[in-house]
Amino acid sequence: MDLHLLRLLQNDARTTYRDLAAQVGVAPSTCLDRVTRLRRAGVILGHQLRLDPAKLGRGLEALLSVQVRPHRRELVGPFVDRIRALPESRTVFHLTGPDDYLVHVAVADMADLQRLVLDEFTARREVARVETRLIFQQWDCGPLLPPAHQ
Repeated sequence: MDLHLLRLLQNDARTTYRDLAAQVGVAPSTCLDRVTRLRRAGVILGHQLRLDPAKLGRGLEALLSVQVRPHRRELVGPFVDRIRALPESRTVFHLTGPDDYLVHVAVADMADLQRLVLDEFTARREVARVETRLIFQQWDCGPLLPPAHQ
């Protein structure tokens, strides 16, 4: 039943408990209890509103591959905290391989991207290298839980 609820919610997090209950075949109070338990267990991490960066004046998106040297814990924490606090940062990934981080950013234009890279990334002592890739287009992929087989 939990997986069924999660499948329904991941496709539309605004679904009412009454509608969820009807689709799963339980009482709305049971549905509420199950979803509350999934939230408390950390399975449901939240509900996010998705915004269009271009319509908010940030029509240029890029991926920044970043090498941090030396790659030590005392530098990693403050670096990640700073990058996450930047309003341009959308997502930060800690990686294996030649690059330590991949940062998805949204900026107004090329001049804004250049400012961000120079002032917020390469100006930091621990940043050894930044490689920038512009994003032409992106697509969302399917939900985490595949639909149930019928």
